[in-house]
Amino acid sequence: MSTTTDRTPATARPDTGVWLHGVVAEAAPGTLAGITGIAGTPVRALPAAGLVAVVSDAPLVEYGEEALRRNLEDLAWLERAARAHHGVVDALSRAGAVVPARLATVYRDDDRVAGALAGRRGELADALARLTGREEWGVKGYVVPGATARGEQPAGGGGPGTAYLRRRRAQLTAREEGQRVAADAAVAVHTALAGYAVAARRHAPQDRRLSGAAAAMVLNSAYLIDRTGLDGFSALIGELADRHPAIRLELTGPWPPYSFVAEPSAEPQRGPDADVTAAAARPGARGPAWA
Repeated sequence: MSTTTDRTPATARPDTGVWLHGVVAEAAPGTLAGITGIAGTPVRALPAAGLVAVVSDAPLVEYGEEALRRNLEDLAWLERAARAHHGVVDALSRAGAVVPARLATVYRDDDRVAGALAGRRGELADALARLTGREEWGVKGYVVPGATARGEQPAGGGGPGTAYLRRRRAQLTAREEGQRVAADAAVAVHTALAGYAVAARRHAPQDRRLSGAAAAMVLNSAYLIDRTGLDGFSALIGELADRHPAIRLELTGPWPPYSFVAEPSAEPQRGPDADVTAAAARPGARGPAWA
């Protein structure tokens, strides 16, 4: 049973905005206790239109439109903000279904947040119903060097320089073949996992500098899984790993359902009279999805 039937008093301080973390169907007692929002401020529940927005107060000197435009170019600031925002969304997702807010979604006051929920109530309620009892899990696939059969070494002949060029050409050919086999395996793995999942999304592979892996990534996908079906999903990954030795599979999660919330159909209004300032960023391969 929800305990958030009374409206939280609207924020009226001209120097403080309202950072939206996410939307839930209800906030049970204790769900938000001890959770810190943006700028170290506590999170609070803001009921509206039969839903609950989870927000925290954001000083406009740092989180206003001009300040955000500047700060979002600062990678250290962006990482801190993304981690704080994700921490709240992650805590909410562990308690139940949540529609994550796009990073840096800041409203002027509580009434503007309530108006946004009222305007998109049907869409948000449908999303929460679709996500209930389900979790997002990620699967990454990395090339396994040397996993594919090597071709025959080219015949000898010629001097040392010619022999070196032949060996080098053979190495490059083997590497290209390995990449091709790994890419085909990634398609097969994703197809099988998508057939098991409620929904699936394939993202662009991460650069080595972001993934931290020595091998090239060929699969970076997200799957929406019923909690009751997680054991079967894990078992399928094991079977696919045995079937496709050209790639190493890695299961990550659970994540908040960032990949399975539709992007807004239009950009939020900008400028000095805007109701909301929003900007998107992804911490790693993850990121908020609704603004």
